Amino acid sequence: MVHAPEVTTFAKDRAAKLDRISDEVDEVNVLKLKASKGEDVNIDDKFWEEQSKFDSEKDKTTFRQYEDACDRVKSFYLEQHTKQTLAYNLKMREEFRKTVRARMSIWEAMELLETLVDESDPDTSVGQIQHLLQTAESMRRDGKPEWMQVTGLIHDLGKLLCFFGADGQWDVVGDTFVVGCKFPEAIVYGSESFKANPDYNNPELMTENGIYEPHCGLDNVMLSWGHDEYLYDICKRQSTLPKEALSMIRYHSFYPWHREEAYQHLMNEDDKVQLKAVRAFNPYDLYSKSDAPPVVDELRPYYEGLIKKFFPPEIEW
Repeated sequence: MVHAPEVTTFAKDRAAKLDRISDEVDEVNVLKLKASKGEDVNIDDKFWEEQSKFDSEKDKTTFRQYEDACDRVKSFYLEQHTKQTLAYNLKMREEFRKTVRARMSIWEAMELLETLVDESDPDTSVGQIQHLLQTAESMRRDGKPEWMQVTGLIHDLGKLLCFFGADGQWDVVGDTFVVGCKFPEAIVYGSESFKANPDYNNPELMTENGIYEPHCGLDNVMLSWGHDEYLYDICKRQSTLPKEALSMIRYHSFYPWHREEAYQHLMNEDDKVQLKAVRAFNPYDLYSKSDAPPVVDELRPYYEGLIKKFFPPEIEW
């Protein structure tokens, strides 16, 4: 039986660097979300889709300014946009679906993810478990259903890729996009940032639809490989979470779609429903980071109880 991998000094250092770039990317998105028309989303179809309340009195201008992280984030995205090819994505999906890298519970995975924190980094104020609990607790305070709370609790567990053979940071974190078709300007830094990507110079791929059929549905397209796609695949196969939860996990970094409204030509009718769910999730992920750090031991019994309702005791990672 394969258990949680041993956390080496090298892995901790590599993971700490990943955590920093992930934080910077997230905080850029906070500023971009604040300025976008998508910040105030009016959703009234279901009670859990109501606009978030926990952040209504927050001063969102206190989050890090875009310019502070711009150079580092730009370098990250240039690497990501160069290396996230269709061929690479096909290879990663095949590799990860045929091999079990570890067997452990959801809470054990959260504890392993906690080692991603570099305590000497002044820009990281809380650990990964605390961020996950902040997200879940903000949903709980707003009266969101249990399945949504547990989705907030686990949404970043795909960052365990750092321990499972990730090539760098570019294939774990960052905004996601569709591979196998034209790169729209809505992607951060625009289509020009893909010039060194081999797919960019493939005329068969660089059409609006590429390898896909119009309105085929986002379930049938391939998003750039990273922690979202990895965890989505695990939860789809090994949980009883509803589709809206799976969409929150898969699409929470898919900013070109849920904020910039790109890829409309690939959407079907169900995607419109899933878009509402993802937009309802987004504020809890971004704005809960300024909340007071939760007391993990006090909250653990409650959330372990929720986990049991949707996941088996042990997950194949």
